[in-house]
Amino acid sequence: MKTIRKATSTDIGDILAVYDSARHFMRETGNMTQWTGGYPSRAVVEADMEKACLYVCEEDGVLLGVFYYAEEEDPTYRTIDRGAWLNDRPYAVIHRIAMSDRARGRGVAGFIFDNCFARCPNLKIDTHRDNGPMRRALEKSGFSYCGVIYLMSGEERVAYQRG
Repeated sequence: MKTIRKATSTDIGDILAVYDSARHFMRETGNMTQWTGGYPSRAVVEADMEKACLYVCEEDGVLLGVFYYAEEEDPTYRTIDRGAWLNDRPYAVIHRIAMSDRARGRGVAGFIFDNCFARCPNLKIDTHRDNGPMRRALEKSGFSYCGVIYLMSGEERVAYQRG
């Protein structure tokens, strides 16, 4: 049975391995520029854990996925181009979601999205335009494409909301 829990320091090695696997999968599926330079790094993982916002999905003690979840405003979501958010209600964000090789095709992303939606029925998330697998998973899980946002670095991301 799949479960979700907050990540702990003993998970760091497995989390970094999942992020490595996700970067490799992105390259295999044509997403050549998202998560370059070792992002998300160990420092990012540790910072997310310090904020108590990093979660893992596991089954029978095996880590299947990792994600950042917080009920907070994301400053990069204040402005959206070429579209509009579904609503202006308070929301939760999901960031840095990744699945292990073993998780692919097993409904892990949908399980995570549904778990987050049960906590906060207004979710926002963004991804790289070339991340076709994530975009399909979002749409399959009831997220609507809303437009384009820009990261602090100026990089463009496509934005989705389920609410």
